[in-house]
Amino acid sequence: MKPTPRTSSWLWAAGFGLAALATTVWRNRRGSYELAGRTVLITGGSRGLGLVLARRAAAEGARVAICARDEQELARARQDLLACGGTEATVLALSRDLTDANDVRTLVEEVESRLGPIDVLVNNAGIIIGGPLENMDTRDFEDAMNTHFWAPFHAMQAVLPGMRQRGEGRIINISSLGGKVAIPHLTAYSASKFALVGLSEGFRAELSQYGIYVTTVCPGLLRTGSPGHAEIKGQHEKEYAWFSIADALPGFTMSAEQAARRIWNATRRGDGELILSLPAKLLAAFHGVLPGTTVDVLAWVNRALPATGESPAANERRAGYDSESPLTRSFLTTLNKQEARRNNE
Repeated sequence: MKPTPRTSSWLWAAGFGLAALATTVWRNRRGSYELAGRTVLITGGSRGLGLVLARRAAAEGARVAICARDEQELARARQDLLACGGTEATVLALSRDLTDANDVRTLVEEVESRLGPIDVLVNNAGIIIGGPLENMDTRDFEDAMNTHFWAPFHAMQAVLPGMRQRGEGRIINISSLGGKVAIPHLTAYSASKFALVGLSEGFRAELSQYGIYVTTVCPGLLRTGSPGHAEIKGQHEKEYAWFSIADALPGFTMSAEQAARRIWNATRRGDGELILSLPAKLLAAFHGVLPGTTVDVLAWVNRALPATGESPAANERRAGYDSESPLTRSFLTTLNKQEARRNNE
């Protein structure tokens, strides 16, 4: 019997759905590079996504080193990792300023002297400075570049001699959707994340011949509980409101646990790039095909965001926690508040 147009449409839809499902399953497969018995260094590992990644590594039997600036956060994170399967001999927490090249070098030296050669490096440490371009200054861009570009660069340079000698290694650079598409009111952040994407892709192209695989991770909005640590300029309460609410929307955001699982699977497979969340993939793909149109659309989005702050205080950085309002204390940010309690934020 000849299929009707309606039947053909259903068949096409079913075939497309099965193909999409098969592609998803294939891309999320585990891979063969195991973490057990390996030394893993995670920068910015005291809270948020870094801590969730560290938990998974510790649970799988890796020797895990985390670093951050806040010693109290690090102490809490270390106890968290001990409860996840780590031991006193396999979990190391070190306080370092990653924007200092010498601190990065001594960090790698201490980790390797106490836990062994670093097999996996995760460059996760980051900062977010949000606000209108008119309220930004040179320091904002320099701080973003020092954290998102120079710190990963120095860390990679420090671990590469050992990885080359052994003929294998994994490097995971946590960039952002903002490293693919410039997001309004996050210009300093986006510019530095674009730089990290270029650095990461260039290193992968030249290091694969040595058995060292660099994975660039570009998450969209993640529910890690971190908005309170963002630094805000402009109309502080309004800026923080749109940012923190967007970061907690179900359907548009991904949980830190789901992100960590996909990141480790991509690491095991040695993937070149991982874009996290469907909205992020769609926006990155649209920008790849129609970059000019995407920027024009985002220009309209920018008009809906808070206007430039006119008072002298608008040029001051304030933490998200100091920019709360009734909106950000409401049910609209519940999901992120739950994650903040869970992830040492």
